[in-house]
Amino acid sequence: MDTILEISALGKSYLSGNSTVEVLKDINLKVSDGEFVAILGYSGSGKTTLINTIAGLIQPETGGVICKGREVDGPGLDRGLVFQSYSLMPWMSVQSNIRLAVDSAHKKKSRRERSELVNHYIDMVGLSHAAGRKPAELSGGMRQRVSLARALAMQPDILLLDEPLSALDALTRSKLQDELAAICEQEKKTIILITNDVDEAILLADKIVPLTTAPAATLGPEFVVDLPRPRDRAAINNNQRFIELRAQVTQYLLDLRDNQENTARSTELPNVVPVRFGLPKAVRDEAKSRVDERYLDFSQVSKTYPTPEGPLTVVKDFQLTLDKGEFVTLIGHSGCGKSTVLSMAAGLNPISEGGIVLDGYHVESAGPERAVVFQAPSLMPWLTAFENVMLGVDRVYPKARRAERRDVVSYYLERVGLADAMHKPAADLSNGMQQRVGIARAFALSPKLLLLDEPFGMLDSLTRWQLQDVLMDVWERTRVTTVCVTHDVDEAILLADRVVMMSNGPQAKVGNIMEVNLERPRTRKNLLEHADYYHYREELLDFLEAYEGGANPDPETIEAIRLKREHRAMQTKAAELTIEETAL
Repeated sequence: MDTILEISALGKSYLSGNSTVEVLKDINLKVSDGEFVAILGYSGSGKTTLINTIAGLIQPETGGVICKGREVDGPGLDRGLVFQSYSLMPWMSVQSNIRLAVDSAHKKKSRRERSELVNHYIDMVGLSHAAGRKPAELSGGMRQRVSLARALAMQPDILLLDEPLSALDALTRSKLQDELAAICEQEKKTIILITNDVDEAILLADKIVPLTTAPAATLGPEFVVDLPRPRDRAAINNNQRFIELRAQVTQYLLDLRDNQENTARSTELPNVVPVRFGLPKAVRDEAKSRVDERYLDFSQVSKTYPTPEGPLTVVKDFQLTLDKGEFVTLIGHSGCGKSTVLSMAAGLNPISEGGIVLDGYHVESAGPERAVVFQAPSLMPWLTAFENVMLGVDRVYPKARRAERRDVVSYYLERVGLADAMHKPAADLSNGMQQRVGIARAFALSPKLLLLDEPFGMLDSLTRWQLQDVLMDVWERTRVTTVCVTHDVDEAILLADRVVMMSNGPQAKVGNIMEVNLERPRTRKNLLEHADYYHYREELLDFLEAYEGGANPDPETIEAIRLKREHRAMQTKAAELTIEETAL
């Protein structure tokens, strides 16, 4: 195929105080006409700088970009750009936002032709029913569909996508990835996608090119995605080439991260006993669990809210039991009541019916024996990371010496990789670093129960990897009983002993429970090489697909999904035995 875009020896620097920081260095890339290229990298590596240079929004210091034989020296209608933020005119309807772009790009077309273009692309992204709505009336996913329709309606030669789905939750993102793949097949355009999501890159692209870490980031080796289209996100988990490619790309990115990280860990955790507020003195002094089995018990828990139309039961008869030290993840579509269940366990939301028992005592209100990590870390921005963690430690360890309490704080901040940043104000920390503080604060309380409400939901995919590793490392040392709400299939499997899949709301309940029989301690690398891991992925993806769009599948359908995983696992084991016997 002919080359439509070529980047040669491109470099870009920015002034930072009195010095110059080289962001990109010696970027070289050729893109063929009709090719879909995914550029994959960590936050801060210069991905957006690169895409803006291709778009002509900024100029490089060295090298350049040639598009269709002409050097790029500014924006052009031959390159359509979709940003991470939707950049829509809030006072205009969906139709008017797209018409604005069409009128600008197709001035020579008749009014009727321009109207047909507008309607064609609104229909293509599935927004005909919302054409008259304004952006404020749309969900995040719908707004990104408008942005995509607007870019496509300009009919550019090259479509540039700058992390267009990264601001969306995992399930909405998955749905839009599938829609984007279908649109790309229909449009047959040259596309360059900036992303931090390995699965997104593999599902959509013909070629993946990783960007190394900053400063002076450059492009790494190219990975050809030689998988047949269309690519089904569930079924693809049984494709050996997908498993190999995913492992190769992931390992390359993990190696990039490991080469950059050098975290010091020196503090030893002092032997101090936390005070258990709200429990009898004998139990506080003993500081032991009263039970190991049925340590956390949700007994027919329901939550009902009053509404103008009458009572609305969000969760109905939620039944689940955890043993001490167990890690359970809750997954399901938005609105299924996952966070409601978690907030009731935390004592932040009163229970309408049923009860929750922790270590032999009914949960009736909030308390420090239940630590919660939310999607946003809720730090005091004027306090340092150390001071934010110390707030809880001072309360939970009142009998410990000041030096011992300081050691508790230092120990957990070092464990989450903040040894060099613990005395920085929270306001000066990145989102990922702030969430590390939240995790350190939760573990430093020495809780009986750790509750995680989509703790990494606001972070990009690769930053989530880092914090999942941090969480696993600290959890392995404490084995605190944990319930984690997530939208992320890989996160659910990576962390959990069991994955609890919830049915759609209202009146959501436990739809299925999947035992995750993978060895601990777990590493991402080991899981990528474990055949059963992909069988678990397929079951979760099939389960979520069965409940897509508010569906309510029958028990036979859910059982068939479970049996399919078991059958696949048996086939894999049989194949492995055959290989071993052949080798002997």
